[in-house]
Amino acid sequence: MIQLENVTKRFPGGQEALSGLSLSVDKGEMLFVTGHSGAGKSTLLRLIALIERPTNGQVIVDGQNTARVKRRKIPKYRRQIGMVFQDHKLLYDRPVFDNVALPLIIAGVGHREAGRRVRAALDQVGLLHKEKQSPVTLSAGEQQRVGIARAIVTRPKLLIADEPTGNLDPDLSIEVMRIFRRFNEVGVTLLIASHDISLIDKMGCRRIALEEGRLQPETEETDGWL
Repeated sequence: MIQLENVTKRFPGGQEALSGLSLSVDKGEMLFVTGHSGAGKSTLLRLIALIERPTNGQVIVDGQNTARVKRRKIPKYRRQIGMVFQDHKLLYDRPVFDNVALPLIIAGVGHREAGRRVRAALDQVGLLHKEKQSPVTLSAGEQQRVGIARAIVTRPKLLIADEPTGNLDPDLSIEVMRIFRRFNEVGVTLLIASHDISLIDKMGCRRIALEEGRLQPETEETDGWL
């Protein structure tokens, strides 16, 4: 599903966020990326989402070389990817329903079909009863679930999440991971950046570690219990 071949990302000023990174993620896999702040986790996800482009090397997603995706085609490319952020990035002047519907509106999906998909997505994260509420009235965990619903409303093949539990307490973090697990069980590929090793250990999935933009030689998989 994802293939990185000798990828380097260098920012203006010479800072190298990733250096010679090669990585493969299988279709239907749930993979965690760990590492300290500044290790390159967010940069990796941004390359996959085509928010950034590599300085050198190749990024291939679902058989498509991102270097060949022209600027005007990026929105179409991103429709296959759901993105979840630590800070939710919700529109606080719009109700929950409108926040989740936004990717469908941008994609030109009809009103009736969009409504059906939004309610299905909210139902999957347990928030169908709050579709008319403002995000500011929701708890941190509920806001994160709205962000997840928005990420999966387009039925993406791939879901990437950048520290999705970074602002949540342990119980809410487990709840979010269980939601991700359910998506993975129906075939969605997940790539999750997190520094919460104890939570990752509960998931029983492969994990890789980055340090100063380089992939560390060891990868681990635990039995897990979630």
